Amino acid sequence: MSNEPGSVPGRRYTVWVVGLLVYALAVFHRSSLAVAGLAATDRFDISASQLASFTVLQLLVYASMQIPVGLMVDRFGSRTVLTAAVTVVSTGQAAFAFADSYALALGARVLVGAGDAMTFICVLRLVTSWFPRRQVPLVSQLTGNLGQLGALAAAAPMTWALGHLGWTRAYLGGALVGLVALVLLRVLLHDTPTQAHLRGVPMTARALAASLAASWAQPGTRLGLWVHFSTPFSTTLMGLLWGFPFLVTAEHVSAGTASALLSLLVATSVGYGPLLGWLVGRHPWHRSTTALVIVGALATVWALVLLWPGDAPLPLLVLLIVVVGAGGPGSMIGFDVARTSNPDHRTASASGIINVGGFTSGLLAVLAVGAVLDALTPGAQDYTPEAFRWAMATQYVLWTLGVVQVLRYRRRIRSLTTREQVAGGSSMVDLTPDAR
Repeated sequence: MSNEPGSVPGRRYTVWVVGLLVYALAVFHRSSLAVAGLAATDRFDISASQLASFTVLQLLVYASMQIPVGLMVDRFGSRTVLTAAVTVVSTGQAAFAFADSYALALGARVLVGAGDAMTFICVLRLVTSWFPRRQVPLVSQLTGNLGQLGALAAAAPMTWALGHLGWTRAYLGGALVGLVALVLLRVLLHDTPTQAHLRGVPMTARALAASLAASWAQPGTRLGLWVHFSTPFSTTLMGLLWGFPFLVTAEHVSAGTASALLSLLVATSVGYGPLLGWLVGRHPWHRSTTALVIVGALATVWALVLLWPGDAPLPLLVLLIVVVGAGGPGSMIGFDVARTSNPDHRTASASGIINVGGFTSGLLAVLAVGAVLDALTPGAQDYTPEAFRWAMATQYVLWTLGVVQVLRYRRRIRSLTTREQVAGGSSMVDLTPDAR
């Protein structure tokens, strides 16, 4: 696969924009429950843990599918897998629109998680296929962050739709957008500048296992996994489910202010993308240091909010949102580490391994908050500020684990590579099975 696709910049950006729109649509569906948590509690008559189970199940499906999806993209190409993704995620959202029981709603969120799981790795593969190598870090960052505009559409607009159109029409309208995305995808998106469909070599189960083992053997893959584990879960926690209830119930801001803060979360995430893309491209040796700085900032600002006596002032909440917005873009550093640690034919499967990290930590964070809220307010749906503070403090367990592992694998990869190798775009090392 060529990393210098020639003089096709217009077509290159057309393909990228279509892929980006599909990813943004998946993010919209993923995030559409963020401002509907209280409405879902009433609609399905469920507890905090049951409400959290929607997002937990969705993230569990997402995380469990990452490695299979990576293998599918390497085998069948982005165009085919994205077609399946749009179909599945739109079907899931339509089913969620009509669900009138907790069980049916859970099944619908499984489909949303499955379709969502197929999108991001596909678009990353398109970036490496269509863009020159020197542009890949920046375009990858922009992909991850501009895709979060889907979450912006799931904040204030979804709040309005739920209030004025009702549950069914609000969610069904989002599902129907998938038809437009499907047409654009089939007409405009090709896997490479020379092939509409890129097909990998068929592999036996043993060969697939060997390919995954080879990706996992690279210390850069493991470092990327833990970078992706450590940085984004606070953003996931706030943007997918608990941000709105936390701000309204624990910090006593109005629903409109909470919705605006969640919109700011998305906007700041988009803003960090170009900065981090430039920084990572210019200083690749310090990619893990950048991730650690982000984690340190997250832990510090959360401590200020959680330890503040009474309600945190609005400027501090704004600062919290601005800092939390760096988590998602920070997780993209993990993919860049994986890109320079694996050959081109394994980039999608390696990215699948990396993507497991952040969604596993996000799943654990969402589940932990729901469990602590239920433990401290048993049988109640009116959660106290104190309960929310203890629940949000569970993030420190995940940050501690992530930082320890990042430092561990950073030491290993730095002992096996040089600044010059990393600056040249490769940190691949030849590891035997015994070295794993």
